[in-house]
Amino acid sequence: MSYLKFDKNLMINLEQSLMKEMLRTNQSGAYHCTTVVDCNTRKQHGMLVIPMPEMGNTSHVLLSSLDATVIQHGAQFNLGLHRYSGGVYSPNGHKYIREFDCESVPRTTYRVGGVILTKEKTFISNENRILVKYTLVDAHSHTTLRFRPILAFRDANALCIANDALNTECLDAPNGISCCLYNGYPRLFMQFSRKPEWHYEPHWYNGFEYLKDLERGVPYTEDLWVPGYFDISIKKGESIIFSAGISEVQPRSLTKTYDMEIASRTRRTSFFNCLKNAVKQCYIKEPDGMYLISGYPWGKIIARNTFMALPGATIAIDHKDDFQAIMETARKALKHFMETGEKSDRILGIDLPDIPLWCIWALQQYTKAYGKEETVERYLDFIKEIIDYIIDGKHPDMHVDDNGLLFTEGTHKPVSWMNAAMNGHPIVPRSGYLVEFNALWYNALMYATNLVEDIEDMAGDCEKWVKIASKLKPSFIDTFLNGYGYLFDYVNGSYADPSVRPNMAVAIAMDYSPLDRRQRKGVLDVVTRELLTPKGLRTLSPKSFGYRPFYLGSPEEREMALHNGPARPWLFGFYADAYLRVFGMSGVGYLDRMLIGYEDEMTNGCIGSLSQLYDGNPPFSGRGAISHVTNVAEILRTLTTLKKFNM
Repeated sequence: MSYLKFDKNLMINLEQSLMKEMLRTNQSGAYHCTTVVDCNTRKQHGMLVIPMPEMGNTSHVLLSSLDATVIQHGAQFNLGLHRYSGGVYSPNGHKYIREFDCESVPRTTYRVGGVILTKEKTFISNENRILVKYTLVDAHSHTTLRFRPILAFRDANALCIANDALNTECLDAPNGISCCLYNGYPRLFMQFSRKPEWHYEPHWYNGFEYLKDLERGVPYTEDLWVPGYFDISIKKGESIIFSAGISEVQPRSLTKTYDMEIASRTRRTSFFNCLKNAVKQCYIKEPDGMYLISGYPWGKIIARNTFMALPGATIAIDHKDDFQAIMETARKALKHFMETGEKSDRILGIDLPDIPLWCIWALQQYTKAYGKEETVERYLDFIKEIIDYIIDGKHPDMHVDDNGLLFTEGTHKPVSWMNAAMNGHPIVPRSGYLVEFNALWYNALMYATNLVEDIEDMAGDCEKWVKIASKLKPSFIDTFLNGYGYLFDYVNGSYADPSVRPNMAVAIAMDYSPLDRRQRKGVLDVVTRELLTPKGLRTLSPKSFGYRPFYLGSPEEREMALHNGPARPWLFGFYADAYLRVFGMSGVGYLDRMLIGYEDEMTNGCIGSLSQLYDGNPPFSGRGAISHVTNVAEILRTLTTLKKFNM
C-alpha cells in the first residue's frame, strides 16, 4: 500500500481535497504546484513556474494548467477543475477521480464510464520542463483526448487581467506549438510524444478565483489566456506524453526521458523518505554554485535558512558532497562580505549578524559526522577567519563587549530570525544581548578550541578563544538566567525581556553551553511546559503578553502574529538536542512519540512536506509557505540523531 494515497471519497470532497497541495521541482528553481485535484488555489500555483533572473529574480507562471477532456461518441467529459467568480467550480472534473497516489510521482486515476485514464507528472532535473504522461488503461470504444492549455505569463506573486498587449501568435513546433505572450519572456513549447491536431481558438477565460489568497486577504481574481486546444486519439494500453518547456524537444525522446526521470526518484514510502524527497526539492543547482531555497511557493535563497538547514538537508540524508557544494557557495558569499562589506545579490541576508554564528554551527555538525581531521583540512582556515572577524569587531552590527558577550543593535531593524516588521521596524525589537546569539558564540569558541587544541601553530589562537569563553560563561549566566529558572530572551541595558520564547531552547541545545546540566534541565522544563506543541515550539508562551496563536487575517494581522505564538517545527530539532543532553537514552522514546505529530502532516497541507509554521493552539493548522526547508531539515536531523541512539 502506498504511503501517500487518497481514495475517491476524499478526492471528490472539495472541503478536504482543496486543502491538500502537491509540489514538484527541478532542483533549479522551477516548480509545479497545485492541489491534489489540480485546482489552483494560490496565485503561485501553476503547471510550469520558472525563475526569471532577468526579470527581478522572481518566479513566473507560464503554464497555469492543462485541462484534459475525454471524448467518446461525441460526448465530452472535461477532467479539469477551476474556481470562478462567486465561488463557482467548473467543470467539476474531480468527480471522475478514483484515486490519487504520490509515492513516486503524482498519479491521478480517472474513470469516465468505461474509460480508465491515468495521469502522471514529473519534472526534468535541472531543466525548465515538465512532462505529463496520460495512459488509457481501459476503454471499450474509440477515445480522443483534448488538451486545452491555460496560460498566464506573469510574476508568480501578481495577477493577470485581460488585455490587448499580449502576442496571440502560435508557431508550429514538432508535434505541438510554441508561443510567447509578452516581450521579455521565453517561448513556451508545448509538444506531445505523438502528433496531435492543433485547433487555434484564442480567447480569455475570465474570473479565476484563488481560495487561499482570498483567505489571506490579498487580491485573488485573475483572467487567463487560452490559445486553443489539441486533439489526439488514443488506444487502450497506449500512453501519450505532454511536454511543456522553454526549449524545443525532440518528441521521440520523451518516453525515454520520462522513464529515466522516474527511475531516479526517491519513493515516498516512509516518513523519512517523504522528508528526504521534500528537502531535495529545495536544492538549487546553478552554473555558479549550489544553493538551498528557503521553501515553496514563494521562498528565496536566504543565508540564515541555508546554514540552519544545511546539516539536515545534506548530512542527515548522507549527501556529503552536497553539503560541501552548498557550503562552498555560501562560504564565498560570506567571505566576500567579511572582506568588502558588500552583500550578495543571490544569497539574501548574508550581512546579518548571526549568519557567521549559524555557519560555524553547521560546520560543527559536519565535524560530528565526518571527523575533526577532515574538518581541519577543509574548513579550519574559514572558521578562524569568522571568529577573528567577530573578535576584531569588523561586523557593522555586532561587537564583543568586555564581558565576552556579543552585542547587536536591533531596535530599528530586525537582526535575528524573528524578523517580522511593520513599516521597516521590527515587531519584536530584539536588541542588545540576544540569548541564542551568545549561546552560539560560546559554542563556536569552544568548538574552535577543540578543533585546534592539538595544533601547535594555533596555540596562540586557542589561548585567545579560551580567554574570551572563560569571561563569556559567567556573563551569560548572570545576564540571562533569571530567578524563575528560564532565560531572558534578550537584555538591553537595564531591560531584560521576560517573554518566554524558544530562543532559549537553541541555547540549551548547543554541544558547548555556559549552563550546567541542572540549569539546562530547569530551562528545558519551562520550554516543555509553555512552548512545546505537536508541531514544534511556539514562538511565544500563551502566558506571555501579546500571545497571538493564529496566523490568520490581513497581511498586517499575520505579520503581527508571525513570531508571537505560531509554532515552528525546526525548533523541535534543538529541543530534541537539549532533551537528549539532559536525559540521554531515556529521552529517546519520548522524542520518538513527539515525532508522530510531524508524520501526521505528511498527508496534510503540502503532502510529504512541512509548512512554514503552525498555529500555536489546536488544531495546530499549517500556515505560510507550504514546504519549508528549515523545518524539513531539522526533523530529518532529529530522525537521524534518534536512529543513532537506537543502534
